[in-house]
Amino acid sequence: MYVRRSAAVLAAAVVIGAAAPAIAADSSPSASPSPTGSPSPSAPAKPTYPAELYGTTDPTYDGVWRQSLAMLAQDTVGVKPAKGAVDWLVGQQCADGGFAPYRADAAACDAKTLVDTNSTAAAVQALVALGGHDAAASKAVTWLKSVQNKDGGWGYMPGGASDTNSTSVVIGALAAAGEKPADVRKDGQSAYDALNKLALPCKGDGAGAFAFQPDKKGKLLANADATAAGVLGSLGKGLVVSPGKETPAADCTDGGYPSSQQAAVNGAAYLTEALAMDGHLTSTLPGAEDQPDYGNTADAVVALAALSGADAAEKPLRWLEQNSAKWAKQSGPAAYAQLILAVHATGADPRDFGGADLVKQLNATGPAPQAAAKATNEEKTKDDSPFGVWWYVGIFLVVGIGIGFLLSGRKKGPQA
Repeated sequence: MYVRRSAAVLAAAVVIGAAAPAIAADSSPSASPSPTGSPSPSAPAKPTYPAELYGTTDPTYDGVWRQSLAMLAQDTVGVKPAKGAVDWLVGQQCADGGFAPYRADAAACDAKTLVDTNSTAAAVQALVALGGHDAAASKAVTWLKSVQNKDGGWGYMPGGASDTNSTSVVIGALAAAGEKPADVRKDGQSAYDALNKLALPCKGDGAGAFAFQPDKKGKLLANADATAAGVLGSLGKGLVVSPGKETPAADCTDGGYPSSQQAAVNGAAYLTEALAMDGHLTSTLPGAEDQPDYGNTADAVVALAALSGADAAEKPLRWLEQNSAKWAKQSGPAAYAQLILAVHATGADPRDFGGADLVKQLNATGPAPQAAAKATNEEKTKDDSPFGVWWYVGIFLVVGIGIGFLLSGRKKGPQA
């Protein structure tokens, strides 16, 4: 239910009010060496980003999103994020409660500051999970309520047309903050009403799926990423879920607009069919057609597990276990966070995912977590014992390291 978009696609989407957080590659030019080996005076310096931020790529479009996902994933597995990392996130909030993807100097927000629902909703979920930031979370929820659309849903930008992904991530924030999403209404419409109207009927192409938004002609087109998001939203779930009850697989069932529960079942049926052949979803991004979509596959694992339990998500989870390492390493911290949340949703161990320790790899992409710092101090104390040196040797022989998100590539926007 997340984002994996290029900055160019995001910019275009913002224009039409249907954008998603994006992970842009760090395209900033670095100083190139001169013939003498010294940096060329004409080459611009590579930008630097806050040490409290997870990842090293340009955070302009996804800073708050990836920070929130990373800390949510850490909290889920019992790791306490660095205080500076949490403070950085809190400091990104505007006075009205909304969050922009990234504000380099955290100057006062003004009319040009592009706050968005996705960054805000992710921050709410992270701050509530970490605890101690009730005022900030409450202010953010108030802002989200203030930008609800008349159809009950939310767009990426305030005033933008409602989309499945944004509406679903806001549902997760409301639920995390103790609200009842069904009771948060605009003109009598709730988020669930908005999602139901974005669910495809059970006949024709994409039966049971969710669309991101209607296309220009008002037609709903199946979107796998939106479907994974829509399943979670329809269930009233956020970014972190535990294995659901064993809901048996069911056929897609219509009946006017389906109930939220039936919409979730229908969406899960669509995802299950899409995953049946290869165990993964396929990218629809220009130039990447027919290639595996790792982020959306992780999203699908979370959605299926939330509805029907671990067995329903076993095939895509095993595929990720065997194939996602390179993607996660190249993509950034949110990719590791996505994988951790997917593994957690099935009740498996993210510290042993195909032999990889996803938690250690995520931790390595940001400031040292408080739990890790504490462990280091304890190890130093142990070093005073006769066994200290050899104890260290044993530890370092088994330590792995990784880097890391392609803020889940929410491929937002209607698909052709």
